[in-house]
Amino acid sequence: MPSQREIRRRIGSAKNIKQITRAMQFVAASKLRRAQESTLAARPYREKLDEVIADLAAVLSGEDHPLLADRDLGQPHSRLIVIITSDRGLAGALNTNTIRFASREIVEHPGHLRVATVGRKGRDAMRRARVPIAAHFEGFGDRPSFADTLPLARLVTDDFVAGTYDRVDVVYSRFISTLTQKPVLEQLLPVVPSADTAGIPGNQFLFEPSPDEFLRALLPRYVATRLFQAVLEAKASEESSRMVAMKNATENAEELIDDLTLSYNKVRQANITREMVEIASGASAR
Repeated sequence: MPSQREIRRRIGSAKNIKQITRAMQFVAASKLRRAQESTLAARPYREKLDEVIADLAAVLSGEDHPLLADRDLGQPHSRLIVIITSDRGLAGALNTNTIRFASREIVEHPGHLRVATVGRKGRDAMRRARVPIAAHFEGFGDRPSFADTLPLARLVTDDFVAGTYDRVDVVYSRFISTLTQKPVLEQLLPVVPSADTAGIPGNQFLFEPSPDEFLRALLPRYVATRLFQAVLEAKASEESSRMVAMKNATENAEELIDDLTLSYNKVRQANITREMVEIASGASAR
């Protein structure tokens, strides 16, 4: 059985861990509020932009803009998957779930495929799996901005237009609630036409200037907006998952402290009893 000194040392270590995890829980909760507000505020703009672009794609084609070009994917084709994870750990199973989801997609749809990673966790996992990495971007900090995603969006659009890739997808963890984050895959390029095209005649839209110039200005921004929204969703998911993980760690530390305190009291009581028996035995021997 451990000595009193060893148990006291364990109790002190558990208390230190509890202080750290509780502080990290409060920090994550503070960051979560900000990240959640940014994510929810950006969703309506992204959804309306999706509707506009999807309706345009239903009546226009790749001849109007190369980002609308739906290439024959029945032939051998190349594909890029953008995987968004975090730079730091201590976020529960968030990164593991996202990486496992992306890995399953890669295994189930083999072919000429490369990945672009955002965040060190995804990059390290893809390196270990020997998946070709086309580009890597460090995480965009606690307050990602639209400008932060522009280099990634430019890389994606330029490579797609150049024919390097025939399809571009993005994998990220979608923020649903504080307790629920779901990894999802969304097709980024080519732009997918609207599913409901019944009320969209080809002459419904009037373009000024030409459709080519209009799409040349709008579609790159559309790609950047989609990526920015994915980064915001991943950030909110990271902070919520970290807050829950640190809350669980704090509760586990409290339970460990209680168990160790009980063990300490038992050892202390046993030592006192033994000393009293030794004193009584010595007194009777006289």
